[in-house]
Amino acid sequence: MLGIFAIAGGVPVGLMLWARTSFATGQGATVSQPIAFDHRLHAGGLRIDCRYCHATAERAASAGLPPTAACVGCHNEPTLGIRMFAPVRASLASHRPIAWARVNALPDFAFFDHSIHLAKGVGCETCHGRVDRMYPVEQAKPLTMGWCLDCHRDPAPHLRPRSEIAAMGWDSAHARPHLDSLGARLMRDYRVRRLTSCTTCHR
Repeated sequence: MLGIFAIAGGVPVGLMLWARTSFATGQGATVSQPIAFDHRLHAGGLRIDCRYCHATAERAASAGLPPTAACVGCHNEPTLGIRMFAPVRASLASHRPIAWARVNALPDFAFFDHSIHLAKGVGCETCHGRVDRMYPVEQAKPLTMGWCLDCHRDPAPHLRPRSEIAAMGWDSAHARPHLDSLGARLMRDYRVRRLTSCTTCHR
């Protein structure tokens, strides 16, 4: 009887604990991409805005994957001839998008809208981490329900001016004592609400 009770109680507890580990959440996991794209160069050294490649982040639920045209806009013909750019050449020839692999994936039962978060002053870095320092890109945050709710319960510390949405390292570039008052003001200016009802994310 003791063994049955131990299993009946231990299995659910064990699964709940496991679901919060990086093995289950994917935090820290890197994903192989068809092109060895280095965000350290593009987002870091060249300071290319996230929205250049993820063009629908401000107007749609999905941030969008980089279209081939985004690559061709910067890389000239000689560069496209090297082996690393074979997927770009194949995409141009076939008129099919490059098969980028998703790094941050939420379950199908969770709804997330990039556009509303950016409109309310939540920066790319808040969820995606310092992408400008990553090669390859990895999932920086656990993206668990508890992690999302922490921000939804107290949004102010996570807000920044809309002009700084794509800025990497924004917090460290400003005096921390002023961030709390700035967050409170942005909550008022951007009409940010503390949304914690189930239907906010589960629709």
